Amino acid sequence: MMKSVILLLVCAATATLARPQAQKEPVPIISYTNVVDFDGTYNYAYESGDGSKAQQSGQLKVVGPEPDKAGEVSQGSFSYVGEDGKTYTITYTADENGFIPAGDHLPTAPPVPEAIAKSVAYLLSLPPKTDKNK
Repeated sequence: MMKSVILLLVCAATATLARPQAQKEPVPIISYTNVVDFDGTYNYAYESGDGSKAQQSGQLKVVGPEPDKAGEVSQGSFSYVGEDGKTYTITYTADENGFIPAGDHLPTAPPVPEAIAKSVAYLLSLPPKTDKNK
């Protein structure tokens, strides 16, 4: 019985994969720029025929006292036309604080309740604990 079920699933997957896929028209690239400089700075941008756009720039940034603790920081945006016909845009930064996107259509976190905010502020105001057993 189990072999029959597995064989049926394999046949169904094979039939799905073997089915001809709908051909889509290639999307033309209207503009494209890509510049990388010797000092680690870069920028790129493109715009395609379907209304999609993207641009990003970045540079090296030393994080911490040692010069070998460097990383790339980036900022940019991209936009696309959704299935509903609206254009959606996201701007972002990516640095030592992580990837931080922003856009009118992105969900936002609810505000921190006042009681929790007061508790956190109080805990942060306390002096650090010391371990007397060391």
